[in-house]
Amino acid sequence: MITDARSALADDGPLANAIEGFAPRPQQQQMAEAVEQALENSAQLIAEAGTGTGKTFAYLIPALLSGKRVIISTGTRTLQDQLYHRDLPTVREALGVPIETALLKGRSNYLCYHRLETAESEGRINHSLLSDLAKVRRWAAGTRKGDIAEVSGVAENSYIWPLVTSTVDNCLGQECPTYKDCCVLKARRDAQEAELVVVNHHLLFADMALKEEGFGELLPGADAFILDEAHQLPEIATIFFGQSLSSRQLGDIARDAIGEYLREGGVQGEMPSAIDSIQKHARDLRLALGMESRRAPWATVATAPKVEELLALIEGDLGQLEAWLEEVAPRGKGLENCWRRVADVRVRLKLLTESDDEGQIKWFETRPRSFTLHMTPLDVAPLFTERRQRYPSAWIYTSATLAVGEGFDHYISRLGLDEAETLRLDSPFDYANNTQLYIPKDMPEPSSRDYTHAVVEAALPVLQASGGRAFLLFTSHRALKQAAELLHNRVDFPLLVQGDAPRAELLDRFRQLGNALLLGTGSFWEGVDVRGEALSLVIIDKLPFAAPDDPVLSARIDSIRRNKGNPFMEYQVPTAVITLKQGVGRLIRDVSDSGVLMLCDPRLYSKAYGRVFLKSLPPMPPTRELEQVQRFLKEIVPRFRK
Repeated sequence: MITDARSALADDGPLANAIEGFAPRPQQQQMAEAVEQALENSAQLIAEAGTGTGKTFAYLIPALLSGKRVIISTGTRTLQDQLYHRDLPTVREALGVPIETALLKGRSNYLCYHRLETAESEGRINHSLLSDLAKVRRWAAGTRKGDIAEVSGVAENSYIWPLVTSTVDNCLGQECPTYKDCCVLKARRDAQEAELVVVNHHLLFADMALKEEGFGELLPGADAFILDEAHQLPEIATIFFGQSLSSRQLGDIARDAIGEYLREGGVQGEMPSAIDSIQKHARDLRLALGMESRRAPWATVATAPKVEELLALIEGDLGQLEAWLEEVAPRGKGLENCWRRVADVRVRLKLLTESDDEGQIKWFETRPRSFTLHMTPLDVAPLFTERRQRYPSAWIYTSATLAVGEGFDHYISRLGLDEAETLRLDSPFDYANNTQLYIPKDMPEPSSRDYTHAVVEAALPVLQASGGRAFLLFTSHRALKQAAELLHNRVDFPLLVQGDAPRAELLDRFRQLGNALLLGTGSFWEGVDVRGEALSLVIIDKLPFAAPDDPVLSARIDSIRRNKGNPFMEYQVPTAVITLKQGVGRLIRDVSDSGVLMLCDPRLYSKAYGRVFLKSLPPMPPTRELEQVQRFLKEIVPRFRK
């Protein structure tokens, strides 16, 4: 019986016997031993494991062998499913460890039979959703788990899902007529009985921030928390330790009040005018906040007469709606729930628009047809530390991108992890021989009006040499759109552009085509895995500094300045370094991969801080000569793959 992680990962260990092609990696063994020690001592560990280290096995093995109750959290539901359905069974079977495991997601991932029946009976499904409804209904008749990821043929962003799933706000709890069949309840029971539970960061932080989402009662019983893709934690903590209110939430309250009242036998004409006017005033407020989509400090609009007038009208609507719901609440649990939701929204609206809270950033965000009001903590470290200390367990943070250069100071300061041990492991991939870093000469400054045009012109000969097979990653949607227009009719390769299809579909087509160009921003910088010959070139247009006019960034910069710090070097550069490392990580995903990373930004050499970025990259041989890059792509890459 294997009892330690190093033996499990040895060349004659159970993983080698169970997995074809498995080879011991010193970095993986080193990380597994560090995780093992942290679990044993209930310590904090920050571990950066370069691409190819095999960090998933490096923490799964000691977790399964520890005999402790472990919660593993990862960045997205997709990664959560992959970890639970693929990696965890592989390791558990290889080790022969018969422990109970469970997968737990937030409420919105589980079917609610009551809301499905209510939506159908009230005719709330419009004609365009009837096909999706039929698929959901057929699946609902036979599902055991109720996890909507099981449904095929219905888009993730279909409008059917909010109608057939619940939230903390609209869940009826034990008063629900379908409570005994509740899918969320079943998932929570499974998780309570399991020794290892796989969750995602949004679910974990919702409960840490006391915004109960499904497993708050599990936290006190955990001996260890392992947080994968931990570079995402500071931003996710910022979301969940803040407050927000959207125009969609205002509309949902009104619609749910209508539905619950009619379901309890009420008559349409008996409902207050506030139900209709709250939605109208929310639409008017959206227009009053400006026509364009933007993010801006609340102070820039707070005293505008039209904004003040509409906020007063919405407050009046909510007051009228709350008074009416209090009167009719005894008719049913759903109406009582709506009454409590309206009371909560009134408090949040006041908090977000009136009071001036030190240490909080108040801002708003507008989209074409909606708005959201936000209050964001200036510094999440004290809040995260306070919540974490409620659970004196082992806390392990791991990702391929946590360090800046060779240090973790930036990450430690953002989450208040001063007592954590740190470990930095380089990738086992042979970057020195299998890759090349190309920084083209004579590029204009990124602020130049013609910069994206220059990026495309510099990229064209490299794209020809690579035979397509490239990711082009941009720091803004505007640059992405402009580059797509410039490349149209200039290349013979298939052009795949973010927004033209769902991300998963674009990636599948990219892999199948074998010579495509994929243009992306945002979500394509991380969590994307393309191995083999389909990808030989990654082009990045600029160093990924956050927009300086972002209200949260602007407030943090001002705070650092007030404390006599250097916000650019202390915050903006480190944050951009971690984002860049994520983008760079798309190029080499396997020991047999090779290719070129093209960084177009001239500041890598023209500015002193460029050295910080270069020191944080894998050891790729640099060149500024186009001919050398073309030769590498035409000779070295094909030869290596043979």
